[in-house]
Amino acid sequence: MRHNKKRNKLSRDSAERKALLSNLSKQLIEHERIETSQAKAKAVKPDVEKLITLAKRGDLHARRQALAALHNDKFIVHKLFDEVAPRYSERPGGYTRIVKLGPRRSDSTEMVYLELV
Repeated sequence: MRHNKKRNKLSRDSAERKALLSNLSKQLIEHERIETSQAKAKAVKPDVEKLITLAKRGDLHARRQALAALHNDKFIVHKLFDEVAPRYSERPGGYTRIVKLGPRRSDSTEMVYLELV
């Protein structure tokens, strides 16, 4: 059964989609706000929220899981665990926000800011 398996495919195969979501997650953690399409923002939002919740745990296993999810980028994981996660220690969830910007001029794709709250 494929219960709870609905996920936007973003017109990519699984390896490309995994790389895209990982790169978007890294950019969001690094810059704390990115401009992207609404579909990509909605796809990456749960992944980033899970990473922040993982970082709030703060133990070695959580750090290794974050390294695996972010393709062994130690600088991003360091920022996630030491700067981003302590900000949300009292917050039970909802670490990101999607702010609509309007359609893109070339192809009318809905553009948004995905930012850390």
